[in-house]
Amino acid sequence: MSLFNKFKIGLGKSSAGLSAGFKNIFSKKNIDNDVLTEFEDLLITADAGIEVAKDLRKDFENFKVDKKLESHEEILKLIADKMAINLLKYEKDLSQMGNAKTSVIVVSGVNGVGKTTTIGKLGKYFKDNNRSVVFGAADTFRAAAIDQLQVWATKVKVDIIKSEINSDPASVAFKTAEFAKKNQIDIALIDTAGRLQNKKNLMEEYKKIINVLKKIDPSYPNEVILVLDATTGQNAFNQVEEFSKIHNLTGIIITKLDSTAKGGVVLAICKKYDLPIIAVGMGEKETDLHPFSAEYFAKALLGVSS
Repeated sequence: MSLFNKFKIGLGKSSAGLSAGFKNIFSKKNIDNDVLTEFEDLLITADAGIEVAKDLRKDFENFKVDKKLESHEEILKLIADKMAINLLKYEKDLSQMGNAKTSVIVVSGVNGVGKTTTIGKLGKYFKDNNRSVVFGAADTFRAAAIDQLQVWATKVKVDIIKSEINSDPASVAFKTAEFAKKNQIDIALIDTAGRLQNKKNLMEEYKKIINVLKKIDPSYPNEVILVLDATTGQNAFNQVEEFSKIHNLTGIIITKLDSTAKGGVVLAICKKYDLPIIAVGMGEKETDLHPFSAEYFAKALLGVSS
């Protein structure tokens, strides 16, 4: 299956809601202010955000007036093209990550977003692209997180560095990076805790992890990724803001896009935080984590054929 078709299927719920609304809007011959407001409101209901919705409203109005287009499909394609152009700068090539001699990637996110599963899928992706990988189970506050990462390590056939429940997360992170560097492993993926309800302790824990990693190499960590659950919609904003206070984020992975009709949240996050989207999760299988494509996302979201 092509990557575009995977996006099309993964964004099916989001696209279905938008397509029905667009069909109704485009059936109206006179594009007046009420119709434009309806167009804008439709995008807002898909969690695209007010700013993005206003921008696309202007594009819709300009395309309709300037180009005198009658075909609804043509208008939608032009909007998708404009959306893709706006999103292009947020693409971050997943296949190029880990190009440093040994790359240390810290993966953060609140409990329940699919963080540990995402690490497993990242491990699978990198292994399939001929990269050596080690996992670090630094979420030591949840036995389930350690056990789950062990299951993924066995499945993907990578080493895992772990310790006892409630042990020092920074120690696990240090040992993981040290092991990776000593054994010339391409990528170290470090799982971390996500207890936002205890922000002070979490912040101190993250600072300690970052500091001990820098003792091994000042360039570590090479990436700090935040995993977000698309089904939470614009509640994800709070998570971006809180984790950004802890450490500068280098990118975002959005999970469960196939489980929501609010896929437009990707647009809102990009617009508000100017952070690259590294990958999107669209399914339960270990191969259902895909590099983000601005073109495929825009076309699939708006129901435009490739």
